[in-house]
Amino acid sequence: MDPMTADHSPEERNHASGHGHDQGLKGMMRYLRFGREMWSSEINEAVVARLAPQPGETVMDIGAGAGAGTMVAVNSGANVVAVEPTSYMRRVLWFRRLLQRVQDRVTVVDGSAESTGVESGSIDAAWAMNTMHHWTNLEAGIGELARVLAPGGRVLLVDEDFDDPSHPDYERFGSKAREKHSHQFDTVDPSVVATELRRAGLTVHFAGGDEIAGRPAIVIEASA
Repeated sequence: MDPMTADHSPEERNHASGHGHDQGLKGMMRYLRFGREMWSSEINEAVVARLAPQPGETVMDIGAGAGAGTMVAVNSGANVVAVEPTSYMRRVLWFRRLLQRVQDRVTVVDGSAESTGVESGSIDAAWAMNTMHHWTNLEAGIGELARVLAPGGRVLLVDEDFDDPSHPDYERFGSKAREKHSHQFDTVDPSVVATELRRAGLTVHFAGGDEIAGRPAIVIEASA
């Protein structure tokens, strides 16, 4: 499997840096605080289950982080392209890839939502879990999705809705809590994302609030 121009090692390609909050020592230390959740979580498992990767498909994890979703997807029999803009997370992904018996079915890519480096029309299904609020250019990110998807390809974009008081992490990550630390981000508007998807020629099947693994979330489902 090699449907893209990609790194198969943790070396830098420097073509996409992602959101500024994710870079440097501060970004690394923040992610280390949430290492356990980024390594494995019920919500990542639920998102991948909803996308339903099939054996032999090539699927893409946008902003793969430590690979919580990537490892679930590869165990379904799919080939996974793990796109991650931060070098230290790619090193974690590279390490986890080496631990897999099916490591040849995981490709780690230095890229971002706006610039994946993946070959056009090569992806059967793509998802992004808690990364939309990191995208630096929504129009470019959606355009990139439309470019890489194969005909009939599926898209599932999910951000947990931390501003919903019913979310178990509302006190930790809700808007009032975010005012107290440097990691500021805007809550994703699903109608805006849906509009961009339609402009890019994709069919939107759902865009709004939903529940994933018992947590309120903003969910957008579409297909090419």
